[in-house]
Amino acid sequence: MKGLEAIAFHNGWAISAVGISIVFTGLTLLALIISQLHKVLKLWDERGIYYERLKNMGQKEETTAMPDFPLPQNMEESARQFKLLTERMEDPFSLPELLKLSEKCGLSHPHSTMNALLRSKRIVPDGKGYFHWNE
Repeated sequence: MKGLEAIAFHNGWAISAVGISIVFTGLTLLALIISQLHKVLKLWDERGIYYERLKNMGQKEETTAMPDFPLPQNMEESARQFKLLTERMEDPFSLPELLKLSEKCGLSHPHSTMNALLRSKRIVPDGKGYFHWNE
């Protein structure tokens, strides 16, 4: 046996296909590694920054308290209307329910008014997911 017949008899075509696929996979992985190498090198160069972030992550105490924010004068009427709506609800009240009720009643800009009331601390959380008026 010689030539193509010998190659077919000893599984040469399958072996060559496996070899080609191994080489192609290796070259593809090499190209992928080279294309992303700059990210790994940047991470290595800035490792001190990331180490400090990880070290300080547990030590940081973030405050969620909002600073005092005065309510704009044009919102006073909307705040009064919100107050009237919450009197119909049970205390403490839910903000999504208050927004739905204010949209049904046709109040102007209910989301921005609600945001202004929260930032001015007229409406404060009770710690259980509900809110009440800060008298």
